[in-house]
Amino acid sequence: MTNTLTSIPLAPLLNRLFEEAAAISPLAAPGISALSADERTRMMHSKTEYLDLYGRLKDVPLPVSRETGTLLYVLARSLRAKSIVEYGTSFGISTLHLAAALRDNGGGRLITTEFEASKVARARANLTEAGLVDLVEFREGDALQTLRSDLPEVIDLVLLDGAKALYPEVLGLIEGRLRAGSLIVADNADDSPEHLSRVRSPAAGYLSTPFADDVELSMRIG
Repeated sequence: MTNTLTSIPLAPLLNRLFEEAAAISPLAAPGISALSADERTRMMHSKTEYLDLYGRLKDVPLPVSRETGTLLYVLARSLRAKSIVEYGTSFGISTLHLAAALRDNGGGRLITTEFEASKVARARANLTEAGLVDLVEFREGDALQTLRSDLPEVIDLVLLDGAKALYPEVLGLIEGRLRAGSLIVADNADDSPEHLSRVRSPAAGYLSTPFADDVELSMRIG
């Protein structure tokens, strides 16, 4: 059996994008290399300086790992997901995995949000090259605004992979649309202790566990 993820044109496109991303170090970006380690840490955990930090990374792909990409595809297929929300598009590598799952599930809607216009353009081009752009709605701007309205009635899967300090706020915007059994994947979750505290509390309506390298996999239970 074939699937979209391992077939042409997506498979060679993903290989190229992962190779390109591996050749670029975020720490070498001009706007980042000038910062001290303490400054980078402070900005990463700030709820007010994230636009500055990620603006400095506008030319740098910030992808999920190959393993996490495959995990996203597998989870979306297993859920038979039809409605997915992604926070943090970057160049669209994770978006490609999720859209491929929607294609193989028979269709659906993927809302992805990214505040850097140049990254939205790159991601759109990559999704177009893969033949998956028809499944994706790109929302440009701050996720605290772009995800505030016009969401699906029911959301099956969420990927959090933007500014780590905002994971709790972004989850809060969409939490009311999560059905029992829906999944939340948080990349680099260790950088968001507030998010981990929330999803690891059964009283908050989640069952959660660390998964793979710095990924938190959570299920909505109520």
